[in-house]
Amino acid sequence: MKRYFVVLFLLTTSFSMLGCNKNASETKNDQNNLNISQTQPATENANNGDLNSGNNKAPNFTLVDTQGKKVSLSDYKGKVVIIDFWATWCPPCRRGIPDLIDIQKQFKNEVVVLGISVDTDTKGDVPSFIKNMGINYTVLFATPEVVQAYGNIDAIPTSFIIDKKGKIVNQHVGLTPKETLVNEIKNLLGKS
Repeated sequence: MKRYFVVLFLLTTSFSMLGCNKNASETKNDQNNLNISQTQPATENANNGDLNSGNNKAPNFTLVDTQGKKVSLSDYKGKVVIIDFWATWCPPCRRGIPDLIDIQKQFKNEVVVLGISVDTDTKGDVPSFIKNMGINYTVLFATPEVVQAYGNIDAIPTSFIIDKKGKIVNQHVGLTPKETLVNEIKNLLGKS
């Protein structure tokens, strides 16, 4: 019995550290499949690690929020932006949401957190999920085009850190410690 709990603990810990993937059989019949299918290492850089190439401008998008309002990334020019791809069915995403809530509170005038929900089958659950979690940042619904523009998001959560000039400076795949995000934000704001 003790061995069972140890194995269960190890599996749960591994799953929550890496990120979620939606099983292909769950998405096979979903016409709006966003192709979230592989789990990646916990952290990797955007643009194949070439962050200083000058070619890492964040793709602009206009998406709809849970109220039906259109929101564009370009609306936040001059601010540091965290884009977080997530879903209601993803345990590591759920674990990371309180950190994003705290970051939005702590840096409310200088940083914008944009949650991009990749929920398809569970899209209707998102508004009540936002309310129950106390999410204080804008949540948008992903489109296949946005998922593709950001590298075909393979695992969630996947977060992008975007500087004030609109350039992607880092990408994190999997649950990322709050301290890591805060340190990156402080560096971008010149507060380190």
